[in-house]
Amino acid sequence: MRTSTSVVLVGGIMGCAVMVSACGQVAAPGAREAAIVAHVKALASDEMEGRLPGTPGEERTVRYLEAQCKRIGLVPGTHGGTYVQQVPLIGFIGAPKAFFTAGGQRIDLSYPDDYIAVSRRGQDHVAVTDSDMVFVGYGVVAPEFSWDDYKGVDLAGKTLVMLVGDPPVPDPKSPSALDVATFKGPAMTYYGRWPYKFEIGNVQRAAAVIIVHETGPAGYGYDVVRNMGRENFNVESADLDRRHAAIDAWITLDRAKQLFARGGLDFDALKAQAATRAFRPVPLKATFTASVRNTIRRVRTQNVIGRLEGRDPALRAEHVMYSAHWDHFGRDLSLTGDQIFNGALDNASGMAEMLAIAERLVAMSPRPKRSFLFLSPTTEESAMLGAKYYAQHPLWPLETTLADINMDIMNFWGRTRAIVSVGHGMTTLDEILAAEAAHQGRVVLPDPEPEKGYFYRSDHFELAKLGVPALHFLHPGAEYRDRPADYGQRMRDRYTTNDYHKVTDEVKTDWDLSGAVEDVDLLTAVGAAVANGASYPAWKPGTEFKAIRERGRDK
Repeated sequence: MRTSTSVVLVGGIMGCAVMVSACGQVAAPGAREAAIVAHVKALASDEMEGRLPGTPGEERTVRYLEAQCKRIGLVPGTHGGTYVQQVPLIGFIGAPKAFFTAGGQRIDLSYPDDYIAVSRRGQDHVAVTDSDMVFVGYGVVAPEFSWDDYKGVDLAGKTLVMLVGDPPVPDPKSPSALDVATFKGPAMTYYGRWPYKFEIGNVQRAAAVIIVHETGPAGYGYDVVRNMGRENFNVESADLDRRHAAIDAWITLDRAKQLFARGGLDFDALKAQAATRAFRPVPLKATFTASVRNTIRRVRTQNVIGRLEGRDPALRAEHVMYSAHWDHFGRDLSLTGDQIFNGALDNASGMAEMLAIAERLVAMSPRPKRSFLFLSPTTEESAMLGAKYYAQHPLWPLETTLADINMDIMNFWGRTRAIVSVGHGMTTLDEILAAEAAHQGRVVLPDPEPEKGYFYRSDHFELAKLGVPALHFLHPGAEYRDRPADYGQRMRDRYTTNDYHKVTDEVKTDWDLSGAVEDVDLLTAVGAAVANGASYPAWKPGTEFKAIRERGRDK
């Protein structure tokens, strides 16, 4: 498409100026970078109050996104003529108390330094008293890997203690490496993620589930876990008490080792046993007593969705989706000084790039054959509930949603020779992405940190679980031009250590958005290629989502 250097300023709400060309086309690269930054500044401003669902910050964020959809030329993505899908949630802030009894002694736990505990049942008060504690290794049931950590043991009413991550099974041919045929070797699967741990604990009818935090396997420090103890959300439902154990909790590694030792057990030895198929649940000779008093509010939060109709009447009922969550953590009044979680990279950056992609697709001539959906889900930071609600209540059929291209924390550090696709190797979207990247002189690389399970940690996953092929981008840059070889990893590590889920995630003066513009062009081209394609993208053999998609297409 042609670009123009003649620009006008179109005021967004709150006075934020966004640059578009006078003829409706996207402006030249410098102006395009400025437009992306303008979106980030608006969405990550103090006025948005950290974009916590159910607050005035949500209303301002949603109004901003609606205004931008209208300005760009997207029509409402619902069937009721609005840009919002209402998502009914329960918000809850827990005040927990907890202690262990082991070796005849009481071990008091300090919240939130030693543990966090929540109850997702939607009740004002939940208690667990003198519940026998059982170590269940990694807590996994995976028939495809012939793995069962429970071995049929009746664990109803027990407190299950689990390790985070997947069982690290050694490669039989090279014991110093991990077996790629079992839990994908070093790559994390969904079995390693904390939502699975709590889900399977409830299936086992546990009274409580406690995950032992370790930074390496989890992929983040305990400070991130600490934030999980702030306000949480759940989709409102009459059967919450059947869908969740009474208490879900995390404890620090030091407290876990103390617990095991008081019962005369060796944590490290049992952890090693847990990496074998022969592992069986081990009573910890300890009990857990805890209570959680919840302050509950009912929240009507919102997914925002815009739509761009395709040009082919026979295909325009089929859709390619882009997604980028709008929510963040709000504010923490207990902090001194800055109290607002602005969420500039997480995920104002993703929303800004999605809006930029929408702008390019609207201006594209001829317009692609199929239609596009631009979904900004709520409560991604609380177990991806907005995306889960959309997946369970789709506004457009998932069977005719060809793909979801999800953006969560983007590259604001410069141009690259490569783009990283999280979950690379799972779908035929890989070939489309590689072909379009080649037009830019770039290549596609797999996730350099597969052990952190990023594919299972953002909104696309909720659609993938129901069969929609997905691409996920997180810090997508790699092999930065005119930078040292380790520059990208250093920038990712710097962000994770200093800013991820912290009040310091704000607009930075050292950002270089030339790479972000390049990624916008690439992901626009990928979406257009899928929308014009002769066939649907598909999951590749060996992926857990392939059979789901095939069943959906056969309906």
